[in-house]
Amino acid sequence: MDHVTPQRALLSVSDKSGIVDLATALARHGVELVSTGGTAATLRDAGLTVRDISDLTGFPEMMDGRVKTLHPIVHGGLLAVRDNPEHVASMQEHGIGAIDIVVVNLYPFEATVAKGADRDTIIENIDIGGPSMVRSAAKNHDAVAIVTDPADYGALIEELDANGGTSLATRRRFAAKAYAATAAYDSAIAQWFAFADQGQAFPDTLPLAFTRGAELRYGENPHQSASLYIPRGPAARGIAQAEQVQGKALSYNNYNDADAALELVSEFRDGPPTVVIVKHANPCGVATGTTLIEAYQAALACDSVSAFGGIIAVNRPLDGETARAISGIFTEVVAAPAADDEAKAVFAAKKNLRLLLTGDLPDPARGGLTVKTIAGGLLVQSRDAGNLAQVELKVVTKRQPTTQELADCRFAWTVAKHVKSNAIVYAKDGSTAGIGAGQMNRLESARIAAWKAKDAADKAGWCEPRTIGSAVASDAFFPFADGLLAAVEAGATAVIQPGGSIRDEEVIAAADEAGLAMVFTGMRHFRH
Repeated sequence: MDHVTPQRALLSVSDKSGIVDLATALARHGVELVSTGGTAATLRDAGLTVRDISDLTGFPEMMDGRVKTLHPIVHGGLLAVRDNPEHVASMQEHGIGAIDIVVVNLYPFEATVAKGADRDTIIENIDIGGPSMVRSAAKNHDAVAIVTDPADYGALIEELDANGGTSLATRRRFAAKAYAATAAYDSAIAQWFAFADQGQAFPDTLPLAFTRGAELRYGENPHQSASLYIPRGPAARGIAQAEQVQGKALSYNNYNDADAALELVSEFRDGPPTVVIVKHANPCGVATGTTLIEAYQAALACDSVSAFGGIIAVNRPLDGETARAISGIFTEVVAAPAADDEAKAVFAAKKNLRLLLTGDLPDPARGGLTVKTIAGGLLVQSRDAGNLAQVELKVVTKRQPTTQELADCRFAWTVAKHVKSNAIVYAKDGSTAGIGAGQMNRLESARIAAWKAKDAADKAGWCEPRTIGSAVASDAFFPFADGLLAAVEAGATAVIQPGGSIRDEEVIAAADEAGLAMVFTGMRHFRH
């Protein structure tokens, strides 16, 4: 049936916002209101006439409210097919009246978990009757309108005022939304049981639920469609939750690159002022300094060509001086924990530049899972939360690194963790000197990084590239000595790498012969 003129509505909500206005509109259209517990009390307090669910069923609520709507009078009224003679006869025989509208939102399970409640309280906030009514009503959407989101109350009122009833198109839309709501609800419960209660890393079934955020203009390429989805449950704040102060809408690539920049700058959230410049999800310049402007200038000098049209992330509130420097070249996105009024005013003149304020930076050591789609499935792994605080560095060469070399090794290693494999990063005095990313062999990455450093020196008019006297990090072991020797040729004096190759002794011998200091971490950082 297309048009349904409602005679009876069942309202049982945890979130009371807007429910009085909706119930008032229903009563105005002559709809009988049936309700439970706290919802009934709220409606009565507003002066509305409400029939208790126990009066409808002839059975009292019991067991602290656990059993109230799980009754044939309720579910028969929801599930009966109105034009099926046998169903109609059963309704008449058992005194079951039709229920035409159901308004339900569920116990606040996710909010209860987020508050850190004890296990018993969490279990009590698993709704049983609510999802059952939602599913019954949604199944019978040919006759029943199921509303699970207070944001839809207005649309329901408008339709009742315009047509005196509900249309099939609206009931179908509400039903689809209702099943998504119960699926997400069950997903949150299943996740809590698997991860928090049972301590499973990889449960037999991976229940994930996300809510659509921004609908993007297109994906990586114009012929691809794309949307942003936000986790339903607890999650670290990041680019997806950032406040966009200005600029046109973010694209798929903007989100991807801004996330890469934020993840890397977060490694320095407790360190000195740091600036990260990213292009196509790879850092092209990273530097620390005594001020943000100093850090930005050093990061830009690493590769000013690639920085054009790039993404910038900083670990300190953005100031006007740094904003003016950033405005000197075309920049797509700037992400910062905050920005002062002067910085905002500077960027306001750049209408296409997106300024994102993230608040607190995410914890780089946090847990969680990463997911990658493949044909026919998903690859799921724990986040790469590894850092040098978790390992004991082992000096494997005859020469020990100096204090400065060791500091540069640590800096280069932290950056290399966020560079696509095979990754080689030269660093000196808290700044990247050259970055080689995504090559099919480590030797080419080392050569490309050295070439970039030489090109940067030529553009800046320096007497020598910053690879001279630098430390070099490799995200995985050197399988041969050739990559190491390329770093020596570029002027590196210290090396940090995981070690673990069958040719480690050969590589160590080459380092000793060149007078290098080399440390092993025992931890690899592939990023594909």
